[in-house]
Amino acid sequence: MSDARISHISLDEATILWRNADIEQERRIAIFDLIEENTFRPVRSAEAGHGGPYRLSLAVHDGRLAMTIAADDGAELETLILGLGRFRRPIRDYFAICDSYYQAIRKATAAEIETIDMARRGIHNEAAELLLERLEGKVETDFATARRLFTLICVLHIRG
Repeated sequence: MSDARISHISLDEATILWRNADIEQERRIAIFDLIEENTFRPVRSAEAGHGGPYRLSLAVHDGRLAMTIAADDGAELETLILGLGRFRRPIRDYFAICDSYYQAIRKATAAEIETIDMARRGIHNEAAELLLERLEGKVETDFATARRLFTLICVLHIRG
């Protein structure tokens, strides 16, 4: 297993005001899948000699995503700040389609659920591509890791 990976991830619980059981399940799955398999190499930290693995903490402050990166022993290495303006629409669209998806699971036909799920995956994929663009030159990562990170960014935006 490569050391250029996330070994632990945490979310700023003060940022998350509310989440329902469906969202909590999405959070748990994203974190589990992320820890099991990911590619994450912060460029500045790697150039400074830190090869990983890394601990990552995510928080949202003043409309910006703070990604605090630490060594596996907890020593803080750097904090990346990403403006979230370009993510507002994908986050809003993702919440809307997820809400439709969760409602459909409870009462729609299999074909309807599949259609909604395809739209949900499409929005999720576009947002992951956007995250990859925003991380370019800062963090080397892969598409699957970006998808899971986007899920966690969404969780941080739940306002109840």
